[in-house]
Amino acid sequence: MHQHEKLNYVELAAKDLLVTKAFFQSVFGWEFVDYGPDYTAFSNQGLDGGFYRESLASQTSNGAALLIFYSQDIEATCRKVEKYGGKIIKPIFEFPGGCRFHFEEPSGNEFAVWSEGC
Repeated sequence: MHQHEKLNYVELAAKDLLVTKAFFQSVFGWEFVDYGPDYTAFSNQGLDGGFYRESLASQTSNGAALLIFYSQDIEATCRKVEKYGGKIIKPIFEFPGGCRFHFEEPSGNEFAVWSEGC
C-alpha cells in the first residue's frame, strides 16, 4: 500500500542498462521488468525504482543523493560488489553506529553499504 507523502520511487541514469541490470541481479538478487529499450524497473527492494538510459551518473561529488544498502555481512557484500564489476571508491570505514563503504556500479552511479557493529 502506498503511503501518503512518503518516498515511493527512485529513478537513476545508467549508461549500459544490460550491465547495470546484471550487476544488481548478481550482487543483490534484484529482478527487473523492461519497458522498452531505454528503461528497466525494479521493485521489492525497500524502495521501488528504475534505470533509464543516459550517459550521466549519480555521484555525491556532484551533489547527488546517496542511496545506502544495509548488510549483515559487509565484507561479504564488498567482495560481491567487486566480483561482479563494481568499483570500491571508499573502502570500509567506521562511523558512529557501524561501518560502511562506497562503490560505483558499472554505469558509474555511486551507492554505499553499511553494517552495524563492525
